[in-house]
Amino acid sequence: MAHLSARLLLLGLLLWAGRVCSAAAQDGCTFLGEEETSSFYQEGEVVLGGLFPLHYTTCYLPCSFSARALRWMQTMMFAVREINQRRDLLPHLTLGFHIRDSCDHVPVSLRGSLLLVNGQPEWGAVSRGAGQGPGSDCAAVRRAVSPVIIGDAASGVSMAVLRTLGSFHIPLVSYFASCSCLSDQKQFPTFMRTMPSDAFQIRALARLVRYFHWTWVGVIGVESDYARFAIQLNKLMISSKHMIIHFVILVIVTQGSSSRVLLNFSGESELRSILRECLHRNVTGLQLIASEAWATSKSLWGEFGDLLTGTLGFGIRKVDVIPGLKDFLTRLGPSHGHQSAFLAEFWEETFNCRVNDSLNTHSHSVSYLDREPCSGREVLGDVYTPYADVSQLRVSYNVYKAVYLIAHALQDMTNCVAGQGPFINGTCGDPKHVKPWQVKFSTFGEEVSFDHNGDPIASYDLMNWQRGQDGSLRLVKVGFYDASLADGRDLVINDSVIQWPVGKQVPRSVCSESCPPGTRVARKKGEPVCCFDCIPCAEGEVSNQTDSLNCISCSDVTWPNEARDHCVPKTIEFLSYQESMGVVLCVVSILGACASLSVLAVFIANRHTPIVRGNNMELSFLLLLFLSVCFLIGLLFIGEPSDWLCRIRYPAFGVSFALCISCLLAKTMVVLMAFRATLPGSDVMKWFGPAQQRASVVLCTAVQGLICLIWLLTRPPYTNLNTGHFSSVIIIDCAVGSEVAFWCVLGYIGLLACMCFILAFLARKLPDNFNEAKFITFSMLIFFAVWITFIPVYVSTAGKYTVAVHVFAILASAFGLLVCIFAPKCYILHRTYRDEHSEKEDLKELTTIRKMEINCKPLEQRGSDILAVKYVQAKWRLLFDCCI
Repeated sequence: MAHLSARLLLLGLLLWAGRVCSAAAQDGCTFLGEEETSSFYQEGEVVLGGLFPLHYTTCYLPCSFSARALRWMQTMMFAVREINQRRDLLPHLTLGFHIRDSCDHVPVSLRGSLLLVNGQPEWGAVSRGAGQGPGSDCAAVRRAVSPVIIGDAASGVSMAVLRTLGSFHIPLVSYFASCSCLSDQKQFPTFMRTMPSDAFQIRALARLVRYFHWTWVGVIGVESDYARFAIQLNKLMISSKHMIIHFVILVIVTQGSSSRVLLNFSGESELRSILRECLHRNVTGLQLIASEAWATSKSLWGEFGDLLTGTLGFGIRKVDVIPGLKDFLTRLGPSHGHQSAFLAEFWEETFNCRVNDSLNTHSHSVSYLDREPCSGREVLGDVYTPYADVSQLRVSYNVYKAVYLIAHALQDMTNCVAGQGPFINGTCGDPKHVKPWQVKFSTFGEEVSFDHNGDPIASYDLMNWQRGQDGSLRLVKVGFYDASLADGRDLVINDSVIQWPVGKQVPRSVCSESCPPGTRVARKKGEPVCCFDCIPCAEGEVSNQTDSLNCISCSDVTWPNEARDHCVPKTIEFLSYQESMGVVLCVVSILGACASLSVLAVFIANRHTPIVRGNNMELSFLLLLFLSVCFLIGLLFIGEPSDWLCRIRYPAFGVSFALCISCLLAKTMVVLMAFRATLPGSDVMKWFGPAQQRASVVLCTAVQGLICLIWLLTRPPYTNLNTGHFSSVIIIDCAVGSEVAFWCVLGYIGLLACMCFILAFLARKLPDNFNEAKFITFSMLIFFAVWITFIPVYVSTAGKYTVAVHVFAILASAFGLLVCIFAPKCYILHRTYRDEHSEKEDLKELTTIRKMEINCKPLEQRGSDILAVKYVQAKWRLLFDCCI
């Protein structure tokens, strides 16, 4: 615990005050003001002044009486009496007290403080002669001046007193003024307090608001220094914790606010007007957060219990018991009303009666004269009053500590060794000439110490206002805040025992509901940061936190899930054998290859027939073989691509189609040149023999092979993970590597097809029974139609559909060649085979008929109708065939 620096507490000089009064008497000074007898006074060598708000508003108008403040006064008197009875603390010095009512009003408090530090004349005493009543000189003063004042409760009143008495270095020790502005030692060098600064309370309140996730909070109060400084500090603290104050009102809360949590920086008297206005406007269901000024003020419950149920607030850390205090408080009886106007007023207000010969001049609820006289049998223990309630010793404990603070300071001065003192040249102070000092002491096991601003280290109890079964108020401690502990451990709350205003759940007070994962916060223009819209994360982005300010982009291989709160692996897509499209293409490829090989087998079986031999049998066999390869090339495009498969796929496609078109080109050239060779004197056919035909096929294919070889050696095809076409899909395909090489392969196939088409078109009408140029022409037209259509479709599609289009083009063009060129030949072979078989059957039937005519009797005689019918049918068929 830090020591108090020398500037924290400056006590006025006892002897100096006496000298001032003596000098004033010699100079003819006079005492101004009206006679005031309402005070507590006890003689002593050092008389401690006290200012307490026994009444609220002003003492000259009907005002409220505070039994709680009377307990504070009595606590100060009890502490002084206890110190005077001790032998270990100030054994050679007697303390006294002079306690006045400040009425929680600046003018009254200033007048009372000046009376305390100047003494007070007693009119009616022996020294009356210089003047009757007001205007008496200082010689009439019979009460000792107070070198130090304990008070006041309100921060604004304390500031006014300090500014008035500061020039005279009169110290003020407050027990309840908490405004952080009072920690400014440059403005208030003579101020000290046993009440923690609002700076600690604001930290505690900010931690409380953050703990319950309240981000939309209203702050209300009345126009006062306490409320103004507290609200300013609260705004600064809460805004730094990403929470927003919805409104700040220094008069009264308004209806229609969306904030359900209200921080109230008001005193007890000021709060009453606010609560009355809330009742008038039927404002309900609010979660009130009390400042320490009224967090434990039970007197509010009777009138405003419905509004205050569930209130949370930080109260000053209480002490369980001050030994002897309760007995001291409850010793009062009707006879004490003759000794003090304060006690008389308390007794009359508590029992609603009139004390005989009472000094009280105040009346509140009823006229003073209308009350019945007190019977004298009233017992304080038979009724409840905040005065005798010692269950919540918080401010009373601060008063108690303030008295002991001054006592220990005086003790330190008494024990000071000359030459080792804290003052100039090591001098010590005189208890009767009080100077600044450092102080540190303990009460009831608690070490009381102060920071460099003269503020005690804060410790608060978190109190919850709960309604008991009988409707009474139960102030329940539900947690605590200790500023001396590390952040994160300074606030402890037991949520399970809290009673809320409505329901059993923590009330929500937010401007905008939290944005769930998968969305981001979008600020509303011109509104606080806690007012926002929740915008879903854009495509490809996720947010996995509540109230995320930004969404995070997923990697290239991941994609947001449906909720967009985390990334999941993208779907892998390629043309596989497991899907229907892949199965269909695979089946068609195999059927095409089987069809090609079947035709090849038929041609081989009929290789001696004119239709096979007359159409360049060797090239036909090669063409059928290469067509079967083209059909099987389509299988290379199905399945998951790999680098080696990509390097085989495109060259195999280019070379196989180059072989097919080269064979067709050679066949077309042979047909064309064969017709030229029939002309007289032509020897062209010697340049187009079987060897030359094979060489032309090899040469045309070699060019394509060279293109593919250069392609593979420079920029070969490779496996590509395509994430650009579909956001949620990774397309595994084969990148061509070199676009130029790919289109060169297609272009070369197109060149061969064009040459083949031109030659076939020229030879389509040659007079040759076995001329197939017209079929080659038609097949080339289909080939062009397929591949010209393929190019735009190939460019505009993506993923497995691009591959499917490529396979479809391969199969369609291969089927076009197979059907257009070889279907007519197969049909001719079929008809030839059927005609030959039919001739044999006809000859056999004719022979049978002739035998039947020669060897058999008339059919009618044999009685066989079936045989006669067969005979007639066979005879007519033979005649029909012969006619044909």
